[in-house]
Amino acid sequence: MTATISAAFIHHAAAFLVVAALMVELVVLKNELTVASARSVLRMDMVYGIAALVLLVVGFVRVFHTEKGSAYYFDSGSFLLKLALFIIVGLLSIYPTIKFMGWRKALREGRVPALDAGTRRKVRMLIHIELTLLFVIILMAIMMARRLWYLG
Repeated sequence: MTATISAAFIHHAAAFLVVAALMVELVVLKNELTVASARSVLRMDMVYGIAALVLLVVGFVRVFHTEKGSAYYFDSGSFLLKLALFIIVGLLSIYPTIKFMGWRKALREGRVPALDAGTRRKVRMLIHIELTLLFVIILMAIMMARRLWYLG
């Protein structure tokens, strides 16, 4: 397997993990928290963060070190929008992650973390937005691969 194919595989696998982790968080947060479900959310948020970092790093490796070259990507409006949306998704994920990290003390003590209805709605809304933007990113990836919306 060539390095290009390996990078593409890792990039796509990380993207699927990002979506999967967010879906698990969304589903688990629909119900009342338990110690076990809160731990699951915390684990999924860690998977999400690691997968997002891998996605970003491998994505830039593909941009700068594959046969297409960086000009191919940076002349693409769809790539630039894809990158901007990825940054927005990352920024949107800060609030839920901070909330989840705040649960660690309660979980160490074996207690269910506090999650009021308003915070639950806000976190779930942010996850919905993140997932929606990730699907727009997929559309931009397809457009980029088909050389649609090139600037140069």
